[in-house]
Amino acid sequence: MARAGLTGERLVRAGAELADEVGFEHVTVSALARRFGVRTASLYSHLENSQGLKTGIALLALEELADRAADALAGRAGRDALEAFANAYRDYAREHPGRYAAARLRLDPDTAAASAGGRHAQMMRAILRGYDLAEPEQTHAVRLLGSVFHGYVSLEAAGGFSHSAPGAQESWAWVLDRLDALLRGRSAG
Repeated sequence: MARAGLTGERLVRAGAELADEVGFEHVTVSALARRFGVRTASLYSHLENSQGLKTGIALLALEELADRAADALAGRAGRDALEAFANAYRDYAREHPGRYAAARLRLDPDTAAASAGGRHAQMMRAILRGYDLAEPEQTHAVRLLGSVFHGYVSLEAAGGFSHSAPGAQESWAWVLDRLDALLRGRSAG
């Protein structure tokens, strides 16, 4: 019989908390069972397997990040929207490092199509409407922004900017200024 109070959703949320504490790569069904003081086998009535748990955490993280970005973007356009989206992304990664790592998990095509990942792309495209980019430039710009944000956040999380001046915040502002200038002056030929 399943332990009262344990549900798939509760286990995924606890797995997300565990990911933030110990790192996404260390989240397992057995680690989660230890957290709840139950046998690992008892969780399999709520979870298909360890990959299912990780996929659930990834989907949760994508949804949380999309909600946060949408809230940050409300009523903003152009440079202001770019900065709001970028800061929401960076802040989420700093506050939830394990969940952020989970959001990078490669999902199967059907799961990815049903996830909040599409909302991220739609929000980036909404930001880029303020820069009047036509295709294929808009798709290139979505990929550029995603690459820059993820790259910066990943290097910062790994301590890559902690031992030199200027500080990471000053560099972040510089990066956003340069992205804005690039997108406004988009003529590359």
